[in-house]
Amino acid sequence: MGAPFTIILVMKTVLPLRQGCLPLPLCYLVNSESWIQGDFAFVCPSPCSCTKDTVICVGYSSVPRTIPSDINSLSLVNASYRELAEGMFSHLPFLQLLLLNSNSFTLIKDDAFAGLSHLEYLFIENNKIDSISRYAFRGLRDLIHLSLANSHIRSLPRDAFSDLDSLLELDLRGTDLQCDCKAKWLIGWLQTTNATVSDVICAGPPEHQGKKLIDLTYPKTHSEIFVVHQVLPYQSLSVDTFSFKDDIFVAIAQPNVGNCRVLQWDHIEMNFRSYDNITGQSIIGCKAIVIEDQVFVVVAQLFGGSVIYKYDESWTKFVKFQDIEVSKISKPNDIEAFQIDNEWFFIIADSSKAGLSTIYKWNGKGFYSYQTMHEWFRDTDAEYVNIDGKSHLILTSRSQVPDIFQWNKNSKQFVQQSEMQHMEDVIAVKSFRIESDLFICLTRFIGDSKIMKWNTKEFVEIQDLPSRGSMILQPFSFKDRYYLVMGSDYTFSQIYSWDVENKVFAKFKEVYVQAPRSFTAVSTDRMDFLFASSFKGNTQIFEHAIVDLSL
Repeated sequence: MGAPFTIILVMKTVLPLRQGCLPLPLCYLVNSESWIQGDFAFVCPSPCSCTKDTVICVGYSSVPRTIPSDINSLSLVNASYRELAEGMFSHLPFLQLLLLNSNSFTLIKDDAFAGLSHLEYLFIENNKIDSISRYAFRGLRDLIHLSLANSHIRSLPRDAFSDLDSLLELDLRGTDLQCDCKAKWLIGWLQTTNATVSDVICAGPPEHQGKKLIDLTYPKTHSEIFVVHQVLPYQSLSVDTFSFKDDIFVAIAQPNVGNCRVLQWDHIEMNFRSYDNITGQSIIGCKAIVIEDQVFVVVAQLFGGSVIYKYDESWTKFVKFQDIEVSKISKPNDIEAFQIDNEWFFIIADSSKAGLSTIYKWNGKGFYSYQTMHEWFRDTDAEYVNIDGKSHLILTSRSQVPDIFQWNKNSKQFVQQSEMQHMEDVIAVKSFRIESDLFICLTRFIGDSKIMKWNTKEFVEIQDLPSRGSMILQPFSFKDRYYLVMGSDYTFSQIYSWDVENKVFAKFKEVYVQAPRSFTAVSTDRMDFLFASSFKGNTQIFEHAIVDLSL
């Protein structure tokens, strides 16, 4: 027989065409490889073989454009293009498998696989890759298997795999990876990923050649910083954070304008945006309590009594749920929520002369007054602490030393256990843990604030920090990094970081906040923030960032 030939019989009916397709009905022979897909026929490119769902091309010069957009498997072998450009496969959005083996490209650009949201298997093997851009694999959230084997890769950009949320297997065998300081990030990723990763063997430098990357240690090459990420143009007194249905929220109390402003983290714009606003009178605190699928916000007010709001999904806003008795709470100063034996409580610390700090309990339908604490103490702060498996409350007061109460399992009440002697003028107490050790920090406005550690019998002082007009000494942590921040009405606020060797907090950074009243750590899916409320200036949001000095 002679060379392959084409016979096309076209009926008078004219159907709409799409690129690379011929109208039906028809009869044809094209290089012996043609397919009918739905109401259309497509011609399989000459160096390729095709089935309904799969296209395999050997020696092709580019990504085929005449194949159907709904195939789920594409293989390109011995191709002659020089790079994987942005959106190179975006016309094939249903791909589940992409194989790019033994090709001539040397560069993978940012967003090379944009539009492939269904891709599960990606093979880039036996290539000679000089460079992979940082965001080359961005958007591949369903990818479960990635192979870069035998592709002569010398380096990988920091956070190259950060978008691969579903990754189960990564093959890095046969790379030419240089295990210098720029590869340090990869060690951290290997230690934390849930994916199974082949052994990464170093090709250099000479002192590391042949070693496993995971076994190497490097000197510190990073620095931690706090930088202003967002400024909210209003004053505030307190900030609380909560999560609900995979979204992050903060509730900000604004006493001067009577608002409890609720913000939501915007994953697209990467900032906090207004979500709802609860109005009242001189709101000093907004405390969120999430009970199963319900969200409540306790709004403490100086005037008009305090109120509880509940989130209404049908209205996508908070609506009034319950009043709190005015006779119980006269001058609220703090709200603390906690659980005991799977039951929810919250306490409002009352700082008035005749006030009664009061505990409220959830009964399935609402919150009711459960226990009143000591009288005439003018409480300024309350902190729930689990000490050796037992529930405790610590109350600070303007008129007395801090009191420690312990939960009595028989009476189901808090009873006074002890006083913290020689700790007069403490206005706030916060607890925190570093590994298995329990600490509290006690804030004084003027003098020395204290850091104390539990020694199985009592809290003992381990460090004092000079206070100069401080209303808050707040502990917080991001991953395995521990900090304290001491606010100041007279000078800069001071951030301290935990010195692992000396077991104390050391000065780390100063930040300027006018009349700071609270510092609140908030973590989103990939970023960490510190909210700084200000009684006299703007509310600031600082981003906690790690700067890699090796880059």
